[in-house]
Amino acid sequence: MNTDGLTLSDLRGKIVLLDFWTFCCINCLHVLDELRPLEERFADVLVTIGVHSPKFEHEKDAAALAAAVERYGVDHPVLDDPEMDMWQQYAAKAWPTLTVIDPEGYVVATMAGEGHAEGLARLVEELVRVHEARGTLRRGDAPHSAPKADDATVLRFPGKALALPDGHFLVADSTHQSLVELDADNETLIRRIGTGQRGRKDGTEPEFSEPGGLCLLPPHVAEVAGYDVVVADTVNHLLRGLKLATGEVTTVAGSGRQWRGSVDFDAHDSLAVDLSSPWDVAWYDDRVVIAMAGIHQLWWFNPVQRTAGVYAGTTVEALRDGPLREVWMAQPSGLSVTADGARLWIADSESSAIRWIEDGRMSTAAGQGLFDFGHVDGPADQALLQHPLGLLALPDGSVLVADTYNGAVRKLADGVVTTVAEGLKEPSDLVLTATGDIVVVESGAHRLVRLAPGTLAAAGVDVAGVRHRTERPSTMLAPGEVELDLIFEPAPGQKLDESFGPSTRLEVSASPPELLLEGAGVTQSLRRRLVLSPDVTEGVLQVVAQAATCDIDAEFPACHLTRQDWGVPVRVAGDGATRLPLVLRGLDQAT
Repeated sequence: MNTDGLTLSDLRGKIVLLDFWTFCCINCLHVLDELRPLEERFADVLVTIGVHSPKFEHEKDAAALAAAVERYGVDHPVLDDPEMDMWQQYAAKAWPTLTVIDPEGYVVATMAGEGHAEGLARLVEELVRVHEARGTLRRGDAPHSAPKADDATVLRFPGKALALPDGHFLVADSTHQSLVELDADNETLIRRIGTGQRGRKDGTEPEFSEPGGLCLLPPHVAEVAGYDVVVADTVNHLLRGLKLATGEVTTVAGSGRQWRGSVDFDAHDSLAVDLSSPWDVAWYDDRVVIAMAGIHQLWWFNPVQRTAGVYAGTTVEALRDGPLREVWMAQPSGLSVTADGARLWIADSESSAIRWIEDGRMSTAAGQGLFDFGHVDGPADQALLQHPLGLLALPDGSVLVADTYNGAVRKLADGVVTTVAEGLKEPSDLVLTATGDIVVVESGAHRLVRLAPGTLAAAGVDVAGVRHRTERPSTMLAPGEVELDLIFEPAPGQKLDESFGPSTRLEVSASPPELLLEGAGVTQSLRRRLVLSPDVTEGVLQVVAQAATCDIDAEFPACHLTRQDWGVPVRVAGDGATRLPLVLRGLDQAT
């Protein structure tokens, strides 16, 4: 995609960056944004090629990929790799993985995760110096064609919606970088809030960057705060406040910097905290709860005290229930509160799970984990979904789910999951009107659509369904002692930074927990002795690694944090390896 006769011979003499991504993955979306300035700066020497190696079945659909390329503004060439052939040839083990190829065609660096922009810039500068001196660098743009966006529709990939007190709808028009107010017919445009330009400007002509979740504040809170609606301004890593009467927008939480820190449950000045891709917001527990998709947590925001902090989660990307400070989540993307305010429902998209919070604990109603998904109705503990992004708690105690990658609306009631509507294009949210109608945000069709009367009552059960499992090659490991080796080399011109404590951190866990007899927990060393159980034949090793670096020989050295989560599928067998290397950042020192 996005090519105009691009061939392998066109890449000779260029620095090539392969970005192995999948469009469900928030870390991959972060990298897309990190790469934009780099691509512009080095346009005459660097060619970025996205290699789309999908996790979910829906992502193997070429039309769905084309829509994602438009939705996220990807204007470099993209190779569709539905069977993950290229992924395996380059030995990728994580989304995202970046591979750098020099002008002579040699792989010179591999990097997993996000936060590599500065290191990549230094590496490209070095490659330019070396290969210009050798005469092997070829300047000039490589042939490719950026996608042409279709702006004919009022909405373009809307994300979330909100029913307003006057019967109108407020919609996050994500790709148009604005908010839209529609009439009660959910079609007629009343007004557009935002210039349509990607940015973060406040005022009556505001700018957004892929706005998402919307939360209407209680009237007494709105009166004190000075605005009515909290907006999750996702790519800006901000919360914005909207005053409905005037359309004025104010930044109310977030520094604008992406979160790169550690878990902290204390209260902080809301404008000083670093957020990470806030995807949805809801009023619960007398504050705004934030689905912080970028770091697999929930946060809270108090509009009156103007403070914010962590609400639930450890940042480990997986599925584990329990007390809020100990739970694991996987890209929470949708929130809804029951009518009595007692329970908060969560669409945990990457684990294809529906979860809830009540009395300080999180539980899972449906969902099996990071790699199991499908379209299966029946008892909730057996039902499967596929990357749900939104949900709606109904007054009768049931929950509707925007089962996004199945193109369906599902219903959870009395411990049973049923399908109530199918054939939708990436539904991402659901809204209940004052008259009792259900309105679906059909993101892929660029519209809001009402469910037909009687749809919920006509729900049926299909316990057979379709089951899928992410087909990533398993790593064969031997039972007993295994060395886990996280490979990290600082970027050119950087060194490990100990000024604020240990420069590296490694956290390891397993699913099932019985897989790991020894080696779980947190240490500062990037090398760890693991002991695998001979009684568990397969499972997933959850590995979270980070490394802090700073610039060398700079008057005011900048600090950088590289971080990645791995969910490594493993099989335990006698002839398996006794070493598991994972590359956080590896450089060919000969370069």
